[in-house]
Amino acid sequence: MQPEVISGKVWLVGAGPGAADLLTLRAARLIGSAQALLYDALVSEEILALAPAACLKIQTGKRAGRASMKQETINRLMLRLVRRGLEVVRLKGGDPSIFGRVGEEQAYLRGHGVETEIVPGVTAACAAAAQFGFPLTHRGAARRVVFTTARLKEGALAVDWSAAADLEATLAIYTGRDCAEALSRQLIAAGRPSTTPALAVENAGTPQARLARGVLGSLGALGLGAGGPTLFVIGDVADLAHAPGLQSADLLALAVG
Repeated sequence: MQPEVISGKVWLVGAGPGAADLLTLRAARLIGSAQALLYDALVSEEILALAPAACLKIQTGKRAGRASMKQETINRLMLRLVRRGLEVVRLKGGDPSIFGRVGEEQAYLRGHGVETEIVPGVTAACAAAAQFGFPLTHRGAARRVVFTTARLKEGALAVDWSAAADLEATLAIYTGRDCAEALSRQLIAAGRPSTTPALAVENAGTPQARLARGVLGSLGALGLGAGGPTLFVIGDVADLAHAPGLQSADLLALAVG
């Protein structure tokens, strides 16, 4: 059976790390003309304010470790709204193609005859690197970057850390805050030295960003509380991180204007 043909379209848009001036121009334009906006919990109020007053705004949740709307519900809701003839924007924190489930949503919509378009955004690792002054790749130290999640389906800790043995790869690890000690053990067992420089960055790219520095062997001690999403960066480039105006310390906290 051929899928139904729907004239509407859904834009799958990256909201970046939170600051409105880090949106792409295309993302800002689409948000500004949206008739229905389905947004993740991490999308900032500053960005939501760009939507028209008459826009239907629906928070879908989608934050690690917290209750959120089921993916199947989000899929059906997007389809229902576009069938009503609305201009639908599905707004995701960071970049939709990096742990944003954009493939699942795109496949569902295409299967129902709905055209989609992905609009990229700044992901947390890039935001953290820019904010705290370190590169993700660096001549003589890091030739590759591995974007990975610490958790797999149903919250289980990932078990294949073969990439950790590559000493020339920077590891950018998402959703690892609650399993930092186990993550450290697995990475060391996979071949990464316990002395490898490590960073924990909370709320990357926002004025509330916080940075903790250490080494892989003490990853569990780099706790920053539960104030926001935490990214781990493992590799020699972590030694280059700095917070302007502050001295190097085990824990740095700052507000960036």
